Amino acid sequence: MKKTFLVSMILVFCTSLSLSTTGQSYQKPILNHIAKYVFDLKVSAAFYTGIIGLDTIPEPFHDKKHVWLSVGPKSHLHLIEGAKEISIHDKNNHLCFSVQSVPEFIKILVKNKIDYENWPGEKMTVTTRVDGVKQIYFKDPDGYWIEVNDAKE
Repeated sequence: MKKTFLVSMILVFCTSLSLSTTGQSYQKPILNHIAKYVFDLKVSAAFYTGIIGLDTIPEPFHDKKHVWLSVGPKSHLHLIEGAKEISIHDKNNHLCFSVQSVPEFIKILVKNKIDYENWPGEKMTVTTRVDGVKQIYFKDPDGYWIEVNDAKE
């Protein structure tokens, strides 16, 4: 009985796996949102709207502890107030936004006295990847790393 049950379960699993990999019963997920726990919601919201240029969207809580921002079709960035302190984060863990022109975006950073660097960490320097994409890195008010590049796709 146990052997029959085990064989049945394996067949069900393999069938569902086969269906999911062929796309017959499984739709690939799309990014809905990324949530960031922030120290000062007003400062972070001002940064993401004023520096990055994201638009706010309605959020259901209306508790002054959440700000939702649109980052693309059906994808959002949720800022949630409540972090006890600003933390250090590794550059490998970053959000990336693409812009038409990195030099034009740098003007926004300079105007707002926000330091940026290339991937190795050289201050006020741009990285040019092997595929020609220009990129810079800087931190948001909570120490989260952000990459801005001019990738077309």
